[in-house]
Amino acid sequence: MPRRLRLPQNWLAHVVLAIGVGIMAFPVYMALIGSTHDAATIGRGRLPLTPGPYMAQNYVQAWSFGTGERVSGTPVRIMMANSLAMAIAIAIGKIAVSILAAYAVVFFRFPLRMFFFWLIFITLMLPLEVRIIPSYKVASDLGLLNTFAGLTLPLMVSATGTLLFRQVFLTIPKELLDAAKIDGAGPMRCLWSIILPLGRPSIAALFVILFVYGWNQYLWPLLITTERNMDTVVIGIVKMLGTSESLMDWNLVMATTVMAMAVPISVVIVMQRWLVKGLVETEK
Repeated sequence: MPRRLRLPQNWLAHVVLAIGVGIMAFPVYMALIGSTHDAATIGRGRLPLTPGPYMAQNYVQAWSFGTGERVSGTPVRIMMANSLAMAIAIAIGKIAVSILAAYAVVFFRFPLRMFFFWLIFITLMLPLEVRIIPSYKVASDLGLLNTFAGLTLPLMVSATGTLLFRQVFLTIPKELLDAAKIDGAGPMRCLWSIILPLGRPSIAALFVILFVYGWNQYLWPLLITTERNMDTVVIGIVKMLGTSESLMDWNLVMATTVMAMAVPISVVIVMQRWLVKGLVETEK
């Protein structure tokens, strides 16, 4: 007698998840398909569900020139280099500042220690969009417009990272640092040799989150930069869209979009194990 196939008990959850993945992935698939056709095919509204013959031409044109028949833009290689440098600088800067702030709050005793901690905590209620005008004024007065420092420095302070590392550091026995101090280790030696190795999963998880955060920044680069050679890839895509659908090279826009998505997706895939480990550790 042939064995009957048994559906798993959670088959309904798998079906719902598959439908959700399909709904989320379909626009990405259409962008990928659109990047393989010419602008006329997309403009007529007859985009098929199969790849076209213009894939190599569209990607080379967007990567090297960024200019089509209807729009003149910045080459994608320049925009992606700006976005990559900005995302890495913001992620590393935020992690460094957050680690030092959390290390001071947890392992040092000084006047008004908790006051400063709660002051940092309160800044969670003040996102960049709320303080955008004074932040722009300060950056302008300091001559940071159209500079790499202006793109990154104002975004390097993170209350979220400070809170995360504080919770991680509270789980580290203070006896480890006391033993290191007896052996002659100073504060920075304790941080480098004990604290950072124990907090490595959380650092990796936060790096992924902050990298994606920096890569997707739109409002701040839009205000702080006016020169094309400083455009990030998100700003570049918006500028390529123009003001009228009839004036868009949709094939180049979609090719640029696919390349813009490839970098953060690759970072998440490569660091997936560290991301999950850092987010689900029971000690926190």
